[in-house]
Amino acid sequence: MKDNAKRAVAIWLYFGAFCIMVQILLGGITRLSGSGLSITEWKPLMGFLPPLNEVEWQHSFDQYKKIAQFQLVNAHFSLEDYKSIFFWEWFHRNWARFIGIAFILPFGYFLFKRKIDQKLILPIFILFLLGLLQAVIGWLMVKSGLNDTDISVSHIRLAIHFISAIILLGYTLWLAFKLSLDHLKMRHRLQFSKLNTIILVLLFLQLIYGAMMAGTHAALAAPTWPDINGSILPPNLLGQVFSIHQLTENLLMIQFVHRFLAYTICLLILLMYIRTSSWKINKYLAYVRIAPPLLVLIQIISGIAALIHSLNGDYKSYALFHQFIGMLLTISLLLLLFLNQKKT
Repeated sequence: MKDNAKRAVAIWLYFGAFCIMVQILLGGITRLSGSGLSITEWKPLMGFLPPLNEVEWQHSFDQYKKIAQFQLVNAHFSLEDYKSIFFWEWFHRNWARFIGIAFILPFGYFLFKRKIDQKLILPIFILFLLGLLQAVIGWLMVKSGLNDTDISVSHIRLAIHFISAIILLGYTLWLAFKLSLDHLKMRHRLQFSKLNTIILVLLFLQLIYGAMMAGTHAALAAPTWPDINGSILPPNLLGQVFSIHQLTENLLMIQFVHRFLAYTICLLILLMYIRTSSWKINKYLAYVRIAPPLLVLIQIISGIAALIHSLNGDYKSYALFHQFIGMLLTISLLLLLFLNQKKT
């Protein structure tokens, strides 16, 4: 590929990654506003149109009235109330459609103009498959709450939906890094790739637990810090069997694991910062080196703020900011790992 072609394809992928980040934040807003179950039908093509008249609005509202969220939580809603929560879910789905168009149309143009290397076609095809899979997972998540018993979606499916979006974001950025940042790679691979990989794996688990925290409202089980309702460990923690059920359903356990992973990741990132001291000789690498420790500290502070404000309404802004910093931290660690790979 010529340099101009590489640059154009890289810009396209970076723009796609930006759109995915916006979509993840829109997903957070949708969840925090209680809008996720407002649209009870999945119409991949024609669903981009909202109800266009009062009859269509009433039909959509009547469908929403059939599920438990309306019957048990929002029974006081008028049609105008329903319209206010409808917007965020509708916007979230339409942004997903926009992402699809933003990927497919430029890809067709690059193919037609022969600006894409043959080696890139399969990775980009995998990227498309990941995007389609994410859409299916999103609908399966929504479907888990469309019944007369559950007032929200399954927190397990929410976690799967969120982490699959993070995987999609990371994969898109990795392809863009290959096209635009290969010249910044270290000449000799340094001895911290294993540590970097371990941190990313732990962060992957941490993001899953963050989604479960959100899906179960586990912060309400212990809205205190640094203690957990006055204790260092949740009551009877050592006497409990560490089963999958306990790790995914017990609210105090979910919060404890989330806190424990946060502290562990913070310590490991500080260790990796020390081990990358040689990167100070290059100003670009120095910026990359400083990003993870700064971001992880901001992430912990914003998480604590979201936790201690969880009993009042302003926790939502802290929670959304916490989610955003989590994405930036993931990107910074991914970039660090990329730059420490051998030159290709």
